[in-house]
Amino acid sequence: MNSNFDESRDLTLLTNIEHQPDATQADLAAQLGVAVGTVNWHIKRLVSKGYVKLMRAERKKLRYIITPEGLAQRARLTVDYIDQQFLLYRRVRNKVKDIVIKLQAENVKGVRIIGEGDVADICRLTCIEQDMPISEDPAMPGLEVKGLGVNLVAGK
Repeated sequence: MNSNFDESRDLTLLTNIEHQPDATQADLAAQLGVAVGTVNWHIKRLVSKGYVKLMRAERKKLRYIITPEGLAQRARLTVDYIDQQFLLYRRVRNKVKDIVIKLQAENVKGVRIIGEGDVADICRLTCIEQDMPISEDPAMPGLEVKGLGVNLVAGK
């Protein structure tokens, strides 16, 4: 499995367990959008690493307790997540800034933003910062957002 993917799930599980120690594996699976078996596997890993302890709350009910080591790991994972998000922000911002500077040198007077989400928002903010008007005109070139990437597309 992808290490970043596992770390993201670990962070989500540790955070949810800290705030909802009585959550069932089915509850946690629903919050993560994965199968209960996947949550079970991750929880077993977290227990084996000493980040979570299991306590029997009732005959068939388990309670998950995040340990001090688990709190420290959650803090580390949170810092790593924030670092990754800022890196993504800087990469997108720099790419869009370079595109806008190139368009301005070609005397282009506006650009479309094609797509939605956080990356599209970064495109909008960067255009505003660079004094590049955002247009709905299909004849204008566009910044097309696909996933985490941005590409310049020609106008129609």
